[in-house]
Amino acid sequence: MRVLVADDQDLFRGGFAMILGAHEDISVVGEASDGAEAIAKAVELAPDLVLMDIRMPNVDGVAATAEICRRTSAKVLVLTMYDVDDYVYDALRAGASGFLLKDVRRDDLVRAVRLVAAGESLLAPSVTRRLIEDVVRRGSPRPSLRRRLAELTDREVDTLRGLARGLSNSEIAAELVVSEHTVKTHVSNVLTKLHLRDRAQAVVFAYESGLVVAGTD
Repeated sequence: MRVLVADDQDLFRGGFAMILGAHEDISVVGEASDGAEAIAKAVELAPDLVLMDIRMPNVDGVAATAEICRRTSAKVLVLTMYDVDDYVYDALRAGASGFLLKDVRRDDLVRAVRLVAAGESLLAPSVTRRLIEDVVRRGSPRPSLRRRLAELTDREVDTLRGLARGLSNSEIAAELVVSEHTVKTHVSNVLTKLHLRDRAQAVVFAYESGLVVAGTD
């Protein structure tokens, strides 16, 4: 797994790189001290994942995330000091696959990087709540997104609802009374048909399309 670490603070950047590089299945291919450098190195080095500080000088982590997701296939895992940081939600909408607090424990950092690189997402309840609040504030779903739901089968729609509720594949399988392998196929189809990068983007889509309504299960 090829990882690029972007953080404007030398101590954090070097620490994360050292922790990740100590594992045989992870190779830190580069470091960046701001968003502009992160974009350039992501394009040049083609990492599988970018560990991205959300607040950096010149080009911040949100803008860098959007550009990297547009120009490369790398997954982005953002880092923040506070889980209520509005920048986190903006980064998710820009294409990030999840976020970690910068005081994360070593083992949790490594686990998170592996999960996101494998296509999973890391969304804390506080971020999902922020997403719901934003949809409620706007008052109505985006019609263009709602129309795209017609591309999904009924089972795929049910799977998308499960993803939006934060359910794992095994939990969705139990609810739909199907195998976990079948759910994996449904998840893959949902992402492909809706042109989404990963499960985090599926959660955003489910709320913004109106498929999942705030205050309902």
